[in-house]
Amino acid sequence: MTSVPGRAAAGLLALAVAACQGSSGPASGPAAGSAPSSREVEEARALLEKGDPDAALARLEGAGDDPDALYLQGRAWAKKAESAPLPTPPPPPSPLPKGALPPAAPEFKPEERKAVELLERAVAARPGLAPAHLALAQVLAPHAIRFQDREREAKARQQQAPTRRRPAAPSPPPLPTPEPGIDYSSERVVREYGLAIRGDASRAPVDAMIAFAVKAGRLDDAEVGYQELVRRIKESGEPLALYGDFLAQEKKDQAAAVEQYKQALIWRPDDEVTRNKLAAIFLSRGVDFFAREQYSRADTEFKEAAKYVTDRNSEQGRLLELHQAKLRDMRGTSR
Repeated sequence: MTSVPGRAAAGLLALAVAACQGSSGPASGPAAGSAPSSREVEEARALLEKGDPDAALARLEGAGDDPDALYLQGRAWAKKAESAPLPTPPPPPSPLPKGALPPAAPEFKPEERKAVELLERAVAARPGLAPAHLALAQVLAPHAIRFQDREREAKARQQQAPTRRRPAAPSPPPLPTPEPGIDYSSERVVREYGLAIRGDASRAPVDAMIAFAVKAGRLDDAEVGYQELVRRIKESGEPLALYGDFLAQEKKDQAAAVEQYKQALIWRPDDEVTRNKLAAIFLSRGVDFFAREQYSRADTEFKEAAKYVTDRNSEQGRLLELHQAKLRDMRGTSR
């Protein structure tokens, strides 16, 4: 496995310290007299799973500060937010000052704000409540991605702005600033996913964190996630092949990807998809060395590719045969 920079491990401290520890968190309940019964909680959970957040909220009305109830209420409001209309900008001042931009729409829907509030209360009451950390990360993740996209676009426009401006040329737009009130930074989202991973031994929070980290361009955090996936799903080639895809496509590290693909084939020797990926890497490197007239290195790569090309009539097989034939002809000519 490739090494992970220290800042990535620090960004997922909860993950690195407690991989595969299973669910955690104190078992103590809420204050007497305010907690719903376990039956009410389970009924609300069932209603939520059926897609009826309003009925779930009604079932938990007056639940107080019970962490499980707060978590389910947070999920219910997050579900309601999915179909709620987008927030609209406040009315601009009249008249609008010259050069001023009209007010932007609020970042969060009211339903999302309510969900975040309830989920934050849930994890404050029970810090080890992994599902609440996961739900919180999933509410915040789209906002973190959108903010990064806006920031990237603003930086690109600033870089394209001419160094010498004509007097009438507009100034480049300022960089966006996060809306106050809720921390929806990518760092916070990764931290919430890490806490969910710490308390949940399944693969679901790991998959979710990886997907977010790749979208957010946090490749070191994504790599930590793939390594955690490999630890959790043992005696299987799937996580190793997925890790190899990430290394090849996102990290552009073919040597590290080859290592993961080879390990995946130990568990699935007949996996044609992974074999084709290995063949493609070795063929690509061989063709590149051949074009640079580094024939000895090209020959080494083609011999490796031959181990994984099972169909000599395939496109890969024909490409391999073509270049190996050229090398044989060159050797015969040189004698």
